[in-house]
Amino acid sequence: MAESIHPFYETHRGAMEAAMRHRLDLAEAMLHERAHLTAIDGIRREVMDEFEIVLAQMPYVGGAASRMSDFFMRLMGFTAISRVLRRHGVPVPVIGEIERETYKAQLLTAPEAERLASGRQFMSPENQALLREQAAKSMTDSHQKEFPEDFAYDFVEPDTDDKFEFGINYKACGFCKLAARHGDKDILPNICGLDFVAYAARGIHLERTQTLAGGASHCNFRFSRLPPDEKAES
Repeated sequence: MAESIHPFYETHRGAMEAAMRHRLDLAEAMLHERAHLTAIDGIRREVMDEFEIVLAQMPYVGGAASRMSDFFMRLMGFTAISRVLRRHGVPVPVIGEIERETYKAQLLTAPEAERLASGRQFMSPENQALLREQAAKSMTDSHQKEFPEDFAYDFVEPDTDDKFEFGINYKACGFCKLAARHGDKDILPNICGLDFVAYAARGIHLERTQTLAGGASHCNFRFSRLPPDEKAES
């Protein structure tokens, strides 16, 4: 029996598909020049067809009540792009480069003031308090039993000599679980690489030296504010 799209994702489907079409527009020149693909209209159709499959594979992790739902909705489309380009023989590192540059270009279409305001909100004491609360909830047995495909993470307070403002240690990753189930482990690092682009666009410096995808015990995200002259456009 074919998997069906969860009603929560179905309500956001139009916006996600529009974002995918925009990404493909932005990626077109790179698909020619770096991936050496010529039948771009066919690639577009393949990616959108694959995205239909990805939508049905996306796990439900609590909908609007979970911050991780947004991560799935924003980034899972790149799994569809990766799968299609991989089938066409494009090397995985090249796929990663195309996806990072495409995502950066897409993010930078939003007004700078809007992006930086979002970054300030993420770094705010209020949001840090929310992250502490959600981190504690994510690690409970009851939450993991209800949403086994969700992320699990700890909030990290900086020590006296640390230069970051706060951190998150992801002990379990929804993308890793999904990749393992559907044979996408080789393209998983490309999804991980999008994090740096996403935070930089909002004026946030992300430092991360290890990932679950790379075999570590956890992903060590550390956040600080970018200086004004080091925003995403630089």
